[in-house]
Amino acid sequence: MEEKLVTVNIDGVDWKVPCGLNVIEACKFAGVEIPHFCYHEYLPVAGSCRLCLVSIGTPARDRATGELIKNDDGSQKIAWMPKPAIACGTKVSEGMHVVTKSELIDDCRKGVLEFLLLNHPLDCPICDKAGECRLQEYATAYGRGESRFIERKNVKPKRREIADGKIILDNERCILCSRCIRISRQLVGRDVFGFTKRGSKNEVAVYPDEPVDSNYILNVVDNCPVGALTEKAFRFKMRTWFLKMTRGISAESSAGVNTWIWSRENVIYRITPRENRQVNDVWMSDSGRYTFGKFQSAERLTTARIDCSESSAEYALTRATEILNLGSVAIVASGYQTLEELFMIRRLADDLKAQTYMVSHLRGSDDGMLVSIDKTPNLRGGFVAGILKEYPKADLAGLAAKVRDGSVKTVLCFHEDLLSLGFDAKDFKRANIIYCGSLDNTCAREAKVALPLPSEFEKSGLWINRQWRLQAFDKAVDSPAGVLNDFDVLCSFGRTASGEDFKTPTLQSVRRAMSAAIKILPENCEVPAEGAVLDASEFSGVDFPETNALHFTKNVQQ
Repeated sequence: MEEKLVTVNIDGVDWKVPCGLNVIEACKFAGVEIPHFCYHEYLPVAGSCRLCLVSIGTPARDRATGELIKNDDGSQKIAWMPKPAIACGTKVSEGMHVVTKSELIDDCRKGVLEFLLLNHPLDCPICDKAGECRLQEYATAYGRGESRFIERKNVKPKRREIADGKIILDNERCILCSRCIRISRQLVGRDVFGFTKRGSKNEVAVYPDEPVDSNYILNVVDNCPVGALTEKAFRFKMRTWFLKMTRGISAESSAGVNTWIWSRENVIYRITPRENRQVNDVWMSDSGRYTFGKFQSAERLTTARIDCSESSAEYALTRATEILNLGSVAIVASGYQTLEELFMIRRLADDLKAQTYMVSHLRGSDDGMLVSIDKTPNLRGGFVAGILKEYPKADLAGLAAKVRDGSVKTVLCFHEDLLSLGFDAKDFKRANIIYCGSLDNTCAREAKVALPLPSEFEKSGLWINRQWRLQAFDKAVDSPAGVLNDFDVLCSFGRTASGEDFKTPTLQSVRRAMSAAIKILPENCEVPAEGAVLDASEFSGVDFPETNALHFTKNVQQ
């Protein structure tokens, strides 16, 4: 069904825009910025800040006949509204005229900003929102540039911890846009914030008898246009203009939430949601923001081991390769690995004549929103790569039995902790266990050889989420010294297994090989920003426990 378009004149130029848009969204088509605070594309319209005022006119009609009225020169006469109107609350219509730049509109914006700044503290140098504050930006671009206010400012509460200490509320910076109120209603499902008092004493507050225990409450921080709501964990850690933004995909679950990874000098400081209308809109869970913490802790594996003693990574890799060459191999892949890695593991398994396994032990509750029951980001990649044919079991008891009867003498394990999946300590004596992963667990400490690998933040790759949507993420930081490259490790194993000497492939060459071998993948595995939904009809008989909704919420501007 074709989208209906209407012609709208914006600052003297005609544009074709989708019918039903409000004026703010229509102006985006023309590359015209309409400053606003309270409006949010994914929230109901409040129309409270009044910063988006524009002049609006519609084709004039004769009241008696309804016929269009023409000017003397034959052009359409425009009936202008007597006063500016809010762009967020006005839908476009055929023939509408919009003026966003005039002396009247400039005065309106200056007046609104002047009123907002009357009681606003001038603490931009120490405000944690500096660098991404809408009030700061708009005051510079549209403000008066000087203050005429000489009275004493109202003093409101500062530095109040709310939401179980996750958020710091500074009331004196609040501009009463009501975004936090509407976000909590939509994501939390109930009122968490509300307005109290009146006039210049008006302020936002948290309902005292309602616990703020939602896993989505930090979305109010992302969307607060000023420094009224800040995340305690990130507060005063780093100025945002020093940070590099890298596109990521949350590894918290199979929902595949799109994220921005904020880093500086190989240190990740925070994770925030990245817009994808087909997956997570502009939201993410609170728990998904801190998945990088375990890779900055003592849990991180950075040193290779042989027989529980530290070794150089190169020698440990050589030793592991020799062990694999003995035969009787089983490979345990992980839902945290990229599609490229799983594809190479499938080929390695063919060369080694090895059995392959994946597990679904990381199961939890599905919140019906952006945290799926499957706590791995790429279990479906195992199906596409050919490692899985049916939904995997929650443990590796079957593989452990083969180790005990001697039919499997070597287990090559990626990222999984075998001791929590049906293996016991004696199994590490019965077979040669080679562990390759980024976290130091009991398997890594007991394995014959342990090889440190990059985390998901230290490489680029492809994951397939619960919608069978192929999504790409980029490398955000470098791996610590001593950590091996995934492709180098797999290719070292592959050279021994195949008896061929070949160079380690690039990411692009692996993707070309994948797209040639797997028909459902796009050419060269090139995917658009929102990802590419794969034809998963061949896996329709697999009983996946997750919901497969196409997206979490819809645009609700109204």
